[in-house]
Amino acid sequence: MSMLNFIHWNVDPELISLGVFHIRWYGLMFALSFIIGYAIVERQFKHENENLKWLESLLMYIVIATIVGARLGHVFFYGWDYYQDHIGEILMVWKGGLASHGGVIGIFIALLIHSKIYTKRNVFWTIDRIIIPSALAAMFIRFGNLFNSEIYGVETTLPWGFIFEQNGETVAKHPTQLYEAFAYLFTFLLLNWMYWKTNAKSKTGLISGIFFIIVFTARFLIEFIKEDQEAFESGMALNMGQWLSIPFVLGGVALVVWSLRSKKK
Repeated sequence: MSMLNFIHWNVDPELISLGVFHIRWYGLMFALSFIIGYAIVERQFKHENENLKWLESLLMYIVIATIVGARLGHVFFYGWDYYQDHIGEILMVWKGGLASHGGVIGIFIALLIHSKIYTKRNVFWTIDRIIIPSALAAMFIRFGNLFNSEIYGVETTLPWGFIFEQNGETVAKHPTQLYEAFAYLFTFLLLNWMYWKTNAKSKTGLISGIFFIIVFTARFLIEFIKEDQEAFESGMALNMGQWLSIPFVLGGVALVVWSLRSKKK
């Protein structure tokens, strides 16, 4: 198949560059995810007549937990062989290296603390609400990965294959960033519908469980056509992303079962 039939991707990762001032597409997508997410949760809280003062602290907890958790996830799940000899670089987030599984763990820990201090409710009451815009945020992050020409798939002959010219690629690769982005968009639309059009929000843990099942099943399957992120993954039957996804899928199933068996509160 002619290279002209593929998508030649040569977008500069930097949106604005003025001297020492740089704005990258990834950073813009990251910021948009929090801005839009805040607006969605605020609308939910107003609808349920909940305390809007919780939102300011909730946003701070989530922002910090996302960055710290995703960074430590990358360090310990993917790059410990390197970082154990370069401890000082663990804090250098601007050099790249964030892992979504670590971000999810970080957010869960932060929300446990937030629930104890502020809402005084089951942590999954909060998660059921913030998990909906989180699916949308995951979509934005994958678009950021696309602009960075990173985390893409193996070679393909499909007409929507991307040639990532920023990385010197000369053959088309699966745009797995888009595959994941569309899966996360579908998840957002489904969960948003469940929240507003059904009684799912009254069944603590149900929305969260559905999120974990769909998102991490999609992640598990798409990983089969992704290039290895780290050298140690070469030759593994399942890569690190897939091994990390399995507990989240199982946890999602357990949440759904627990939620449906629990009495409405």
